[in-house]
Amino acid sequence: MTEAGLPKYQRVADAIEAQVRKGKWDGGRMPSVRGIAEQYEVSIVTASRALQVLRDKGLIQTVERSGTFRLPPPTAERWAVVLRVTPGQYRRATAEVTRGGFEAVARRYPMHLHFNAFAIEPGLTPDGAERAARQAKADGVQGVFLLPSRASAEDARADEAFLAGCRAAGLPVVLIERGLRGRAGKPECDLVTLDDADAAADCARHLFALGRRRVAVVVASPTSTHNDRVAGYLYALYAARAAGTEPEPPELVIRLPDERPTEGVARFLADAVVRDRIDGVICYQDYVAMGLIVALLDRGVRVPADVAVIGFDNIDVGALFPAGLTTYDYPAAEMAEQAVRLMRERVREPGRPPVRVVVPGRLIVRGSTAPAGGDG
Repeated sequence: MTEAGLPKYQRVADAIEAQVRKGKWDGGRMPSVRGIAEQYEVSIVTASRALQVLRDKGLIQTVERSGTFRLPPPTAERWAVVLRVTPGQYRRATAEVTRGGFEAVARRYPMHLHFNAFAIEPGLTPDGAERAARQAKADGVQGVFLLPSRASAEDARADEAFLAGCRAAGLPVVLIERGLRGRAGKPECDLVTLDDADAAADCARHLFALGRRRVAVVVASPTSTHNDRVAGYLYALYAARAAGTEPEPPELVIRLPDERPTEGVARFLADAVVRDRIDGVICYQDYVAMGLIVALLDRGVRVPADVAVIGFDNIDVGALFPAGLTTYDYPAAEMAEQAVRLMRERVREPGRPPVRVVVPGRLIVRGSTAPAGGDG
């Protein structure tokens, strides 16, 4: 059949495919259905059918509420992403924040992302990890982005074994968000992290500015993330004291006895808030903040009238929470972009010293914080 005899949608699909195979749109979003229709002077229906042909060929993908993007060619970079998120009710939502950041970068700069390339389980040995890393390299994986577990010492040992195996196999690793649990000092790998100290300081300053005077920070794990947040909180606290804030705010650091988000943890935290007459709380994660709010309301404590609450990460459910959760946004796409940059540099210069990159976030103010004495 000649080109003139092809259906109109097929001719449009062939024209777009030729541009895709020449590398067009490698660095950005493809035109919308309406844009395709206008460019080729066809109907919306014809443009939609043309794009479906390309989806069926595996050349493009459509992401809900984001648009249409070309899929990476077989020769594109190939990375593994391992997210060791703490188990719990909101585990999936928390993982999706980081995963979404990498997927956003991959839509701008086509690359292959493998989220199930490795299984890091308790009891993993360096030899076992090395075998898995060598197999991944044989499958084309060029590097690994790892969000280490913070749940237990046993999980931390598995992470250590994984890193040892990757080193032995010559597979580079970039850590995301935090160093290994229990490890202080400079990381052994490149690390991209939120500016946790500045973030916690911002949260504390926000609460002090609202008239809160007994502000606490809640942490759980012996990780760089939680330690830096305590440091940022203390910096803001002592700055408030130095400025002559009256009454002088006390130092209130609460370390949870159980790192998993359970009702028992929420009750423990609510009891501490009531006992210590705390009027502002900075929680290390949104799900902890939401659990605290529910536990406080069960005790007749009003949020935010009596206690203002802030979380971290800006997971979707926080915006839907009845009170509207004030949170510190996790800059997932920016962190993923920096991680990819570090990984490319590491591949080019495997012998250079490890680098720590700090990415700023932003405070999103919603209804769970308000001036003291405000409506609950």
